Amino acid sequence: MKTPVLKAVLCAATLLGAMHPAHAAAFQLSSPEMKAGAMMDKKFEFNGFGCSGENKSPALHWVGAPKEAKSFAVTVYDPDAPTGSGWWHWSVINIPASVTELKSDAGASGGANLPAGATQVRIDYGVAAWGGACPPAGDKAHRYIFTVHALKVEKLEIPADATAALAGFMINANTLKKASFTAKYGRAK
Repeated sequence: MKTPVLKAVLCAATLLGAMHPAHAAAFQLSSPEMKAGAMMDKKFEFNGFGCSGENKSPALHWVGAPKEAKSFAVTVYDPDAPTGSGWWHWSVINIPASVTELKSDAGASGGANLPAGATQVRIDYGVAAWGGACPPAGDKAHRYIFTVHALKVEKLEIPADATAALAGFMINANTLKKASFTAKYGRAK
């Protein structure tokens, strides 16, 4: 018969062994062009509305997605925008399950830099493209939440003129798991 101490040690070892693979396969999103929590470069700033950046979307890379994922969606959201509802800066849907990255400037208008099959949804600037950071001059730095969603469907069926809010609803309704990081951006007065 096993002693209580030996039972506890065996139980702890079993739990640690079971937890290790899950920890190693954590779903993570990163960018080689920006650090989580840090200020974004001006090249990611919008060009318009008083802003004069290059309006380029950053390269994004993800690892550890669930095996059940049938597609991905990527969103960028500013919860600090003075609108009462935040501001959607980018929404990409129907990214094939075999894809694990979006290249720099994948958000260019027209979608030519996106992986085959992926499409951009109209954002709060009124375009289906990347819309860079453009917080009001003098505001505290805004937060930009970059998120990749692993989806349980191969394709989200939404109208071509859908809003980012409708896309967000459909994305969240079909998300298996998501990974995010936040970057910041501010403009001097």
